[in-house]
This record gives sequence, structure tokens and C-alpha cells, in this order.
Amino acid sequence: MMIAKVIVDIPVKETDRPFDYKIPLEFESFIQPGMRVLVPFGPMKRLGFILSIETQSEIKNLKSISQVIDPTPVLTKELLSLGKWLSTETLCPRLFAYSAMLPAVLKGNYKKMVRINDQVSLAREFPTLLDTLLNKPEMEWTELLKKEPEQSDSLNAAMKKGFISIIQWIKNDRRTYKKIRYIATSLSKDELIDVTSKLDKRSLKQKQVLEYFINQEPHLKVEISDILKRLNVGRSTLKQLVKKGFLDETTEEVYRDPYADKEIERTTSLSLTTAQKNALAPIQESIRSQSHEVFLCHGVTGSGKTEIYLQAIEKILNMGKEAIVLVPEIALTPQMVHRFKGRFGDEVAVLHSGLSQGEKYDEWRKIHEGAVHVVVGARSAIFAPFKNLGLIIIDEEHETSYKQEEQPRYHARDVAIFRGKYHQCPVVLGSATPSLESYARAKKGVYHLIQLLERVNQRSLPEVQLVDMREELRSNNHSMFSKQLFERLEDRLEKKEQSVLFLNRRGYSTFVMCRDCGYVVQCPHCDISLTYHRKQGMLKCHYCGHQEPYPSQCPECTSHHLRYFGTGTQRVEEELTKVLPEARVIRMDVDTTQRKGSHEKLLKAFGEGKADILLGTQMIAKGLDFPKVTLVGVLAADAMLHLPDFRSSEKTFQLLTQVSGRAGRDQLPGEVIIQSYSTEHYSIIHASYHDYHSFYDQEMQMRYRHHYPPFYYLALITLSHPQVTKVVDIAEKIAGHLKKGLSSDAQILGPTSSAIPRIKDRYRYQCMVKYKREPNLLALLKRIQEHYPTGTKNDDLKITIDLNPFIMM
Repeated sequence: MMIAKVIVDIPVKETDRPFDYKIPLEFESFIQPGMRVLVPFGPMKRLGFILSIETQSEIKNLKSISQVIDPTPVLTKELLSLGKWLSTETLCPRLFAYSAMLPAVLKGNYKKMVRINDQVSLAREFPTLLDTLLNKPEMEWTELLKKEPEQSDSLNAAMKKGFISIIQWIKNDRRTYKKIRYIATSLSKDELIDVTSKLDKRSLKQKQVLEYFINQEPHLKVEISDILKRLNVGRSTLKQLVKKGFLDETTEEVYRDPYADKEIERTTSLSLTTAQKNALAPIQESIRSQSHEVFLCHGVTGSGKTEIYLQAIEKILNMGKEAIVLVPEIALTPQMVHRFKGRFGDEVAVLHSGLSQGEKYDEWRKIHEGAVHVVVGARSAIFAPFKNLGLIIIDEEHETSYKQEEQPRYHARDVAIFRGKYHQCPVVLGSATPSLESYARAKKGVYHLIQLLERVNQRSLPEVQLVDMREELRSNNHSMFSKQLFERLEDRLEKKEQSVLFLNRRGYSTFVMCRDCGYVVQCPHCDISLTYHRKQGMLKCHYCGHQEPYPSQCPECTSHHLRYFGTGTQRVEEELTKVLPEARVIRMDVDTTQRKGSHEKLLKAFGEGKADILLGTQMIAKGLDFPKVTLVGVLAADAMLHLPDFRSSEKTFQLLTQVSGRAGRDQLPGEVIIQSYSTEHYSIIHASYHDYHSFYDQEMQMRYRHHYPPFYYLALITLSHPQVTKVVDIAEKIAGHLKKGLSSDAQILGPTSSAIPRIKDRYRYQCMVKYKREPNLLALLKRIQEHYPTGTKNDDLKITIDLNPFIMM
């Protein structure tokens, strides 16, 4: 007898272990670890992942696997071991770890369906309900309550009496495949001429189709939709020709290709500078010797890091191996994709959130089936199911988007290093502004440091000018544009050069306040002010999504003296049209890029010179390379500087350096104007000089003094509950457990309320642990997690434990 050890798709601690199932004889010949199966679990059937196959079990009377879903394993042996490691390191159920590795269409879709148990009794007591159920036999319970709300009492009463029941049904395969119908002919040219001449004179359309094939290459296969459009004929014409045996119709499955309609010019390797050759050499040596090493490539903006990545991948492909390239979601611009597609063509799969579910599935399938050897993608692409990895690259490695904020709370860098060790291949981390943790590891020799401190072809870094907005106010300039920035914008318009304006706040204004009583319009569900979006005339919460119309008077004192405070991208756009009416402006933020393809469309328009100014949030700070951009303006450099986050100085320095790097990337020299109310802050001063090393030294002193990473590790425990007394009580108990269970060297901070004390009507409290070596910490946190189970029916408590957190609020 063969036994499968299965992780079942129920994410609670009681089921976070393998369950034994008997493998029916008909499955024994092909079943393997990593496949998904359908298994009976209590009264229902659930999806599960096979972890291993054994020959015996300690449990008697085992249930059997009901169905094998995959013809081949969706998780490789490596990904199964990675999931186990991820579950331990991030304190999440193993199920979440495996689910994170798969596209959405391969995840279970459970529905509650209504089943009639006693039709006679139902007809007697609830005749209207019976008619509804018989007319809509496949309707889901929640859908039924939504579409037939008047039947809710009858449904509940009939269920109590046992006339109906709810069964759980799983749609275990949501995969859809794109199919294309083709038309072709097996007749020779002479045979086609012969049959065409014999056709009835009235069959003009049929003759037209046959003449088309006479003039083409023999056995040409044409898409039916294409020929119908080209020749302006109907389906019936083709059907008649197929029926007569003159044409053959076939259907073929094809991959969806999100880049099929894009013209991508093929490129070849560029000649490298001496600095680039020196940077590439140790990476190629690691590839050649098949040894695992982590490289930190610290290269200023425009130093040619991407060309190093491309030539390293070329070596990998020549060896018959595979490569993963991660870029931040906001840097996954068409430019970046085109560079990789242009060099490696159909060898490249692309994975990011802008694709449809079907496109994501087909890109994943190309990887899984070995049809491609390079994947370029955002964070989750680190789980690409390659079996022969030769190189992993993480570009802009400092980006916080590489850390997932839901379970499993992994950092893509840690996963990359795990996979690099498994495959004995190099991992390359690249950035103009490396995270302090990575640079500290490189300085200690844990990572191999590679430096590119000059731009390609000795192009100079853009000149940066700091403008103190306090001085602007003193000189009676109340505009959002300083005198210097406004003059430079006018100058660029005259020269027909392009400018980029950066402001990391969307919307029209950050809050609305009554000038009479000081009331600020707050979100009713979160302790945060609402942001005004003028175009829709709405106040919106960027945390819970609540929105309401702009009030005509103050809700507190009924005054009509309401005023906007703070500046968002919408307001800057409006101001630009007033002060520079001749300027063509493209605004890029979450509001303007919601529709599929809009991100690419806007950047393409800017690249083609259809706009003079690109205005946007941090999505424009990275990955953009436009030769005509000679001016970058930063409107509120200190927007992030005063947030309650120990990384705020680092994030400010990184963002300013990255956005400054968009200027002067080609022949024309670049210039940057940074507007700030904190021009004396060291992060802004060092960013203005492009001086990473001075910033690193000063920030490391601050981190050392206050016991923050990279000198200490952090663990953040966040609790939330609808009742503030409950959350405070449990937070204090957890802090007590931590103090008892950890050594005196560990620092336990809190409990204290979070920076935003309430989100979505839930009160939030935090405890933080700072530590160097605490071997008992993971086990203690696991016990806390198990002692206070979250998401149970009896309690509304939620606890999240984040090791090495990136968002402190």
C-alpha cells in the first residue's frame, strides 16, 4: 500500500501538519510529491499538496485520495523544502508558503451550494423557495441571499428543519487555455486552381478564399479570425469549403502573450567599460565554478548595471541554465521588460501584477514546462519553478516592496539566497543606494562587494540644488514651486527638453480643515484624515477605501470656511496648468494607472515626446531612462522624513538619489532641484552630493546609538481587535511572556498603540523585540501564536508577527 502525506488547504494551526491518505491503485503509477490532490476532510473535500510518498502509516482505516489534479508536480522538490523553511522562518502555516508559490488560478476556490433534502416537505411549507431553488439549482448560498434577499428567512427556517442543507463545493481547476482556430489546405497549387475553376459562378466568396491560398506558400496555416477580416467573408463560406474537403480547420492551444502586439527590437551585447568588466569578472567566475556567492553591486544611477546583468545571463543561457531577475513592481516599466526581451526574445517570461490571471498562468506555465529560461518579475517571481537555476539577480535590492506584508512575511532576498545555496549559483544584489543591512554585510565580507562609482562614458551625475522652502515663504513666495524650479521649468519648455516632477502624495490635498473651529475631516473607520480628490469631488481614506462627498459645511460647527491643506499630485497638476498653460503634463499615480496598460501607455507617450512634464509619485522614481529628461524637481523632499519609522532617513536618501538619477542620462546634462523644509538634514544633504558613503557612515552611527538593524534584529508583534480594552489586555500579557521567556539582553518595547491606532474599526497595539542572539525567540513566538489563535469564530483578535519588519506603522 502506498501512502501520501498531504498538507490540506485549511490554514489553522490544528491542520498545519501532514495528513496520511491512501493512494488508490489507479493513481500509483504516476502520483508524485508536489502534485495537488482532492482529499476528503471531515464532511467535505479539500485541496491538498503531496509532501512525500511513504509505504506505511501509523493510522488505521485511512481515507483515500479522491482525485489527482495535476498531470505533473506544480511544486518541485526544491520548492517543497523551501516552503518548509519559509514556514519555520516566517511563523506561517505551511499551506500559505506553498500557495504563495503558485498563480491564483491554481488555488482552491470553495463555494457553498444549497442542496434539497426533502422536496415534498419543502413544497408544502415553502413553495416559493422550492421554485427558486429548482429554477437556479447551481446557485451559491451567498449569491442566493444577495439576489433573493426576501427568501433569507425561508432559507434559514428550511435549513433548521432539515429540508435543505449546505454542501461545500470546490472548483479545483480554474485554469483556462487560449485556443486559436486555423484554416489551411492540403491541396497543391494546381489542385486548388482546378477546384476553383469548377466552382459555381455564384460562389464568388468561396473562389476569393481559394485564390488567396493559391497565391500563398503551400500548406500555409492562417488564423480564421484573420482571414475573415482580411477577405471580408463570413464563417459560412469557410464551412462550405471545409465540408467540400478543400480546406482543413484545426484548433491549437497557444500561450497568452501580453507582449505579442509589442514591437521589440532585438539587441546585441554592448562593449563594456573597464569598470563594468571588473564588476562582471567575479560573477562570471562564480558561474563558471558553479559556486554560491552573494554579490552586492553598488553602482551609481546610469553606471551600466543592467548591461552587466544581461551579459551574466547570456553566459548562463550558453551553459543551458536558467536565471531569475527581480525588479521592484514600480520599476517593471516597459523599458526594463523591453531590454530583456530585446536581448533574449522568447526565452523571457514576465511576471507582474499588471497581467490578467490567464496571462500570469501562461507565463508561469512557460517556466514550469521549460519553454523559457529567464524570468523577469516582481517579488513573487522568486518562486519561479526552474529546476536548473544558474543565476538570481535582485535589482534595486534596497526596495521595501521585496518584503511581503501578508503571510508568509518573507523577504525576496532571503528566498533568493536559500535558492542560490540549493542550486550552488551566484546571487547578485544591485542598487545605487544599497540597504544598510546589505552594505554592512558586504563591508564585513559576508557579501562580495562590487563598486561602479561613475556613469558610463564618464557622463557626469546631475547637479543638485537644495531650496529651503522656509526662505521662499519669507520672500513672499507661497507657491508650491520655488523661484528656481519655476525658472528651470520655463527654460526646459523653451529648449524643448523634458522635466520630471516628483511628489510622493497622490490626491489633491492631504487633509481638509475648518478654519473656524480647527476640525479635520477624519475617516470614520480609521484614525487618519481623509484625502481630498478634487476630480471626483470625494474625500478618500487610503487605508480602508472609505470615501464620502466633499462636505458643503463643517460637520462640527456648520461653518463654510473649509480649506485644503497639504499638496497632492492632482493639485500640482492643476497648478501647473495655471502657471505654465503651454506645458503638456502627464500625471502618473495610483489614480491614473488603475486600468490595465495605462502605466505603459503614459510612459510611451512621454517617451515619444507627447508631454513636456512627467508628474508622479514614487512609481516614476526608478527604472526610467529618457534621453530628453534634463530636469528633475522634488517638491516635498521631507515628506517621509518625519514618519515614525527608524528607516525614514534611509528611505528619504534612497528615494532622492533614485529620482535624481532620472536626469541627464544621455548626452544632455542633467539638473535636479530639491525643495524641502529640512534642508539641514543629513539625508537630504548627502543625497544632493550623491554621497552614499557619507550617508552610510552617519546613519550607521544613529542605528548603533539607538540599537537598530543592522546592529540588532527586530521582531514586531501587532495586535488588533474591535475593543480597545481587549487589545490592551492581551498586548500586556504578551509583553509579559516575552520578558519571562527571553534573556536580559533582549529589549522589549511596549506594548504601545500603533502609529495609526485604528484601521477599519480595529484598535491596534504593538510590542517590539530588539535582540542579537535569542535562540528561544522563534519557539516562544510560535507558542504565543498558538496560545492566541487568530481568526477563530469565538474571538475577533488578530495577531501578526513580523520578523525583520519593514513597515513600522
